[in-house]
Amino acid sequence: MRHAGLGQGGTDAAPWIGAAAALEPAAIGRALRRRLNRGAGLALVGAILMLGGATTQARTGPSLPEEGTPVETGSTVKPVAAWNAFCERMPAECTVNTAEPAFIHLDAAIWRTLTSVNRRVNARIKPITDQAHWGVIDRWDYPDDGFGDCEDYQLLKRRMLTERGLPRRALRMTVVIDDIGEGHAVLMVRTDRGDFILDNKTNTVLPWARTGYAYVKREGQDGSRWVSLNGGASPVTTANR
Repeated sequence: MRHAGLGQGGTDAAPWIGAAAALEPAAIGRALRRRLNRGAGLALVGAILMLGGATTQARTGPSLPEEGTPVETGSTVKPVAAWNAFCERMPAECTVNTAEPAFIHLDAAIWRTLTSVNRRVNARIKPITDQAHWGVIDRWDYPDDGFGDCEDYQLLKRRMLTERGLPRRALRMTVVIDDIGEGHAVLMVRTDRGDFILDNKTNTVLPWARTGYAYVKREGQDGSRWVSLNGGASPVTTANR
């Protein structure tokens, strides 16, 4: 009964089917081919538009973050003891080249690099305390064996970013008090849009003021001394996974 109704042009039938019933078979075939060709053409146009949109998005990449502010700095201070030991082993990693820019011009390409490196290192390194890893309370080193704690993540990120052409002088190791009240190390990226934080606790690169941390001190940009930040009390260690 359903097919009979359709053949008679009932309410469930497409309008063109009822009209086509009076045509010769050849004419019906031509009508079907035109309709199919038109549908295929529309599908092709839709696919091209979708591809174009995806290409544009891939080319432009993620939008830049809102412009932030730099961290307020204070007097020069001593770094944590574990940093001094790291510099004794690897003095080139702690040398400040004042010929390098102190700030990075943050564009879309640099932003993609920052977010990619932060995410990749966080995924690659397995967290472990310095006591379990090295047998000491606090040690700063590269996690070349695939294991490390907070400062080790950030040292690797800094090395990867310098390998990609970013100036080390604008990439500053930083000591904070984290959200659970413990000493913690992050990497501060100083840019012309404010200071941003790379952190092993999150894959999101955040402006320093949005991390919820209390900032204590960071590497100076003009010498081996560090600088205080916001007057925070310095933690004894940064052994925080």
